Amino acid sequence: MSVINISSNEQFNTLLNSSRVVVADFYADWCGPCKAIAPVYDSLARQLSRPNQITFTKINGDEQKDLAQAYSVRAYPTFIVFENGRKTQTVAGADPRRLNEVIQKLANEATKSDGAADAESSGSGGSWIGAAVAKGYADVTDQIDPKGLELLNRDDEAGEPRVLFDSSKPSGLAGKGKSSGKDWVESDTDEQLMLYIPFQSTLKVHSLQITSLPTESEDADETPMRPKTVSLYTNRPHVLGFDEAEDIPAQQTVEIKESDWDAKTGTANVPLRFVKFQNVTSLVVFFVDGDGDSEKLRVDRIRIVGDSGEKRAMGKLEKIGDEPGE
Repeated sequence: MSVINISSNEQFNTLLNSSRVVVADFYADWCGPCKAIAPVYDSLARQLSRPNQITFTKINGDEQKDLAQAYSVRAYPTFIVFENGRKTQTVAGADPRRLNEVIQKLANEATKSDGAADAESSGSGGSWIGAAVAKGYADVTDQIDPKGLELLNRDDEAGEPRVLFDSSKPSGLAGKGKSSGKDWVESDTDEQLMLYIPFQSTLKVHSLQITSLPTESEDADETPMRPKTVSLYTNRPHVLGFDEAEDIPAQQTVEIKESDWDAKTGTANVPLRFVKFQNVTSLVVFFVDGDGDSEKLRVDRIRIVGDSGEKRAMGKLEKIGDEPGE
């Protein structure tokens, strides 16, 4: 299988959705190092390409500027590896040894995981996702700004907000229950949670994937619930207070039904009114109530599906290895 030349955002997003691993070579026609490493890249593609498993692409950054900006390409060549739609590794510059090392490792991992492409175990230990990504879109969870996350009414004995966006498989699916890992969040004084998510780039948000894996407690009031009613607010400069949220119209309020939860992964796919979630720089996710009478609500993972746009701040693109004037 040869290298695929990308001619549009839609074509690339389709590949991200259909192939477990996608390798992208961002290059420019004027870039000398790009031309020097091209035979190495083409050779790796011929050896290791496998339908729906490992796909090699080339993206002309001058012609596909939106893609170059979306993935923070600041120099040519830049090689980016995507696993299950998420950017996981970057190789900057014409470094054949490093490029070969990264791609060979991916190929070995793909071989070991053949036949195990179940949604609950997709990826190779660093790119878990709880449900299929909608066709034409990608998992853009890596676009969050973890330093700006805020979560109100969090139980301090559970995890911190950033665990919601951890790329690893939740411990609750590994049968660990309330282990010392605490890679989930729970509410504290009542069932409500208010989560503020700032993004590094402007997004078009298609849907959310919410994973909740409650474990039973001897005290029924302490057995956490899954979320039921969720209200979403866009482009707020900070987290909303609970009283404040009641006075501000939500961009959308959704109700997650019991039938929406996948039995294997504990994940509900929450489609959004796409037209209302364009040019999103931040999300406030208000978990209003749960699916029972407990005072606790638990959330293990959140994945954000959509399209990523321009980064907030971009440096000037430059050639790696070429001096000005060459």
